[in-house]
Amino acid sequence: MDRWRMVTGKQAGALDAQPLVLIADTAHGPQIEAVNRAGAAAGAHKGMMLADARTLCPEIATAPSDPAGDLGFLETLAIWAQRWGPWSALDPPDGLLVDVTAVAHLFGGENRLLADVQQAFAQRQLAVRTAIAPTAGAAWALAHHGRDGAIVEGAEAIERALADLPVAALRLDQDVVTVLRRLGLKRLGEIATLGRDAIQRRFRNRKSPAANPLVRLDQLLGRVPEPLLPVVPQQVPLVQRRLLEPIRHRQLLDTVVTDLAGDMARELEGQGQGARRLELGLWRVDGEVVVRRLELAAATRDPAHIVRLFAARLDDVDAGFGIEMLRLRASWAEPLALAQDDIETAAETHGTSLAACIDRLTVRLGAQAVTRPVPFASHIPERAQRWQPPLEPEASSQGQLAFHARPLKLLDSPESIAVLYATPDGYPQRFRWRGQVHEVARVEGPERIAPEWWRERGGARLRDYYRIEDEAGRRYWIYRLGIIGDGRGGPPDWYLHGLCA
Repeated sequence: MDRWRMVTGKQAGALDAQPLVLIADTAHGPQIEAVNRAGAAAGAHKGMMLADARTLCPEIATAPSDPAGDLGFLETLAIWAQRWGPWSALDPPDGLLVDVTAVAHLFGGENRLLADVQQAFAQRQLAVRTAIAPTAGAAWALAHHGRDGAIVEGAEAIERALADLPVAALRLDQDVVTVLRRLGLKRLGEIATLGRDAIQRRFRNRKSPAANPLVRLDQLLGRVPEPLLPVVPQQVPLVQRRLLEPIRHRQLLDTVVTDLAGDMARELEGQGQGARRLELGLWRVDGEVVVRRLELAAATRDPAHIVRLFAARLDDVDAGFGIEMLRLRASWAEPLALAQDDIETAAETHGTSLAACIDRLTVRLGAQAVTRPVPFASHIPERAQRWQPPLEPEASSQGQLAFHARPLKLLDSPESIAVLYATPDGYPQRFRWRGQVHEVARVEGPERIAPEWWRERGGARLRDYYRIEDEAGRRYWIYRLGIIGDGRGGPPDWYLHGLCA
């Protein structure tokens, strides 16, 4: 499969007039993340500390790096680059892989395809290096360490064409490259002549492709597959209204929002989706933008429900001199199949669905006020549940540990009790709780629960739980904190933790 690889740089032009570097804060001070041409000519390079670069070039200018912005730009560039192939994949921080299998003839050949790429990037003032090879690893190696615009025909020609490239062309970690160089292996051809057995013995414990030269070499030569994750553009449902005259009154605003909700419902229905998160943007005449967001409990495309929820969020909107444009966007949508309604049943059914009720409560009380408890895999009773949004599916939680029988009611916090027992490790015979003495008639246990070592300190003590019944038939869940002689404190303490049915 032929792919071409391109490495994009910063915009050329005015930025290359003087030395400029992008820096990021580290534990040892500012470190250089990117350098323009003038900065590289002055001696600065990626990975150098800023203090060292200033000794070489005192007038060097700096700006903070933006990895998130660079990744967003690279994603946009990957979608745009699909004009040269059916799909593209990211190679952060500065590269793309585009599948050009059976595409080159549409441009008049592979050379003209690369020329078209060079021209398209030059028009946008972006520096680029390109290469075409049968495998992604070979294209990467040629684009980074080979001749710009190199083309390799056929899988059998890869090893011959890349033999003179440095070992860094294998996309290895820097420490692995250092080890290979210390072993005297500086070129890819030298690795092939050395033999696989010697390299396998040296790197047999390294499973990651970036840490094992043999894995990378097999990927480069096409002996083993290299999975790639293509970039799939998503069309976000969006509707908007540009108004002939700015509006300031709430009644007119509600009318436009109702129209937008209807348009959004039709857009979502056409895509077979329902909105989970909606964003309503209001553009004012003075240039200010007011944004109101909704996050729904379940996917929906009911316009009346959307309008009802936004009505509570528009009470504090300041229209200023007027609102001239409104835009409604579904930033999060999920598949929602079409349903055939029964007209007669719908006429007899009245009320509000659970999802609509939760949405109304969330808008009125806040997202953190409407939750539900769900089981969580922890043997510690007070940690055996979590709170999450009402309609979210329950997590697997490590297969939901099979707990023993738990009491019907668990106290908010265990209450200290005084217990009389025959022997230090024996069953309780009598206990006092809230000023009342209870005679123990039956005992079941103990159930020993060890502390969670990854949470608790080293001095945390064991718990021995007992299910007991007093002479009146009331059942309790008590536990002894610690055992005698455990070296983690004095005598054990007793607590009442729950009430059984």
